[in-house]
Amino acid sequence: MELDLASLPELAYDESAIFSSRVFRAPRELVYEAFVDPRQVVQWWGPHGFTTTIHEMDVRTGGKWKLTMHGPDGTNYPNTMTFIEVVPYNRIRLGLFGCREGAEPIRLNKTLTWEDAPEGTLMTWRIDFPSREQRDANVREYGSVQGLRDLFERLESLLSAANPCSNEEEVTA
Repeated sequence: MELDLASLPELAYDESAIFSSRVFRAPRELVYEAFVDPRQVVQWWGPHGFTTTIHEMDVRTGGKWKLTMHGPDGTNYPNTMTFIEVVPYNRIRLGLFGCREGAEPIRLNKTLTWEDAPEGTLMTWRIDFPSREQRDANVREYGSVQGLRDLFERLESLLSAANPCSNEEEVTA
């Protein structure tokens, strides 16, 4: 069955980008640190069933981030990223070069932002591709929209464990 790309809200923002945001019930500092601390990143990076090995992570403008995602079927996805811009607790822009082992490499840019929200922290991802065709091929071949949704769920689980008060229901007398 063909994936109906028109039904994916993450693709409606820009014809050559994937755009998604989520409010996490945790302070901005915790959400940001979960992204820049390699010990935390390996706990949530990638779709459900994936694991990640970080080979290098130098979070500064011009720094490199080298990782390999390991799929549940044993397929490896090596990625090399360059930090184009790092504004701690606010914004990170990355250039990515990576692919499934043996496949044609993909180049794209990611912009992540963190903002205070009434319920916690709004984290926004924008993934820019050179063209709509490359974006759509990535969504179909790699499942990148579902992968981003899974990644957010995994991050939510990590943050909930680190911030147990975020799970408490509001009590009124």
